[in-house]
Amino acid sequence: SQSEQQILSSNLECVQSFKDGILAEAECTESNLVSPFSGKGSGAKTQTQSSLKLIQVEAETLYKWGPNNLDSKDLYVTNMLYEKERTERQFTIEEVTELVQKLSLAHSVRLETAGLFMTLVFELRHLSLKALTALWQRSSFKCRDNWQPLIDALPSCATEACVLLMKEIISSREIEEDTVESFLWSFSFIPEPTSGMIESLAPLLQSLGTRQSSFLGVTALVHRFCSAHKSCDGVPAVQSVMRRLGEFLGGNCTVQDSAGLSQMRLVLKAIGNAGLAAAPLAPVLSICASQRSNPIEIRLAAIQAFRRIPCSVRVSNLLPTGN
Repeated sequence: SQSEQQILSSNLECVQSFKDGILAEAECTESNLVSPFSGKGSGAKTQTQSSLKLIQVEAETLYKWGPNNLDSKDLYVTNMLYEKERTERQFTIEEVTELVQKLSLAHSVRLETAGLFMTLVFELRHLSLKALTALWQRSSFKCRDNWQPLIDALPSCATEACVLLMKEIISSREIEEDTVESFLWSFSFIPEPTSGMIESLAPLLQSLGTRQSSFLGVTALVHRFCSAHKSCDGVPAVQSVMRRLGEFLGGNCTVQDSAGLSQMRLVLKAIGNAGLAAAPLAPVLSICASQRSNPIEIRLAAIQAFRRIPCSVRVSNLLPTGN
């Protein structure tokens, strides 16, 4: 039947020549035939011929690895992730502004635009908050196709100064709602958060009317910070966030209506997000879970909030054993 026919028929033939164990020459012929559009072997067919020939052999450069016999002081150990070439040069606001302007005039689909955008991200990492604020004031305009390269680059910057600027932009309501959401969710992916970042973002949790992405983004940042700092529970910025979340619980997670139920579930999810930092709230979470007057959704959410709290807090003794 037609459905059983092979749609594409391909063939590749290569002849290779070796000399002293080294590939000296290779001749290859590749053909591709699209069967539905062909008739008796002809029709939609492509044929490619390629030829490779060894021109010269250069002496290899060998590095003797070891603590005492490195051949170059520029060598260093790193992982296999892509990285930007190391540079100590500080970029001026004028240089970065010029780069933003170039991006504003560039076509977003071109390969060189991607290179310019990555350069912008790495240059932003060298700027102070004062410089970034000045850059924002100069560059807060829409470019070709309504693209704003600086807004897209800030979430990838991941420095304390960039986070502080994003927080100020969010608070000033200078950007659209979808961009605010993008900023808030980006906090979850900052690889090396600082206490300064947490301190600057804590005010975003001032009211229960705060959006979901604020609670989850900030507490995910707290979790990553605490994963790298064992004594994070003593950091004032972390304490401020967890104290604010604890205030929302009200001692036993009591809610009055469906809106309160939804908000309380969000707070409990955020507490579970925070991980190690949530340990001081374990007694309150236990009360919330054991309070029989609480809706079953709240009691279950309180239990789930224990998921990242360490066993050293003796979770098993805090969780309810009855109904």
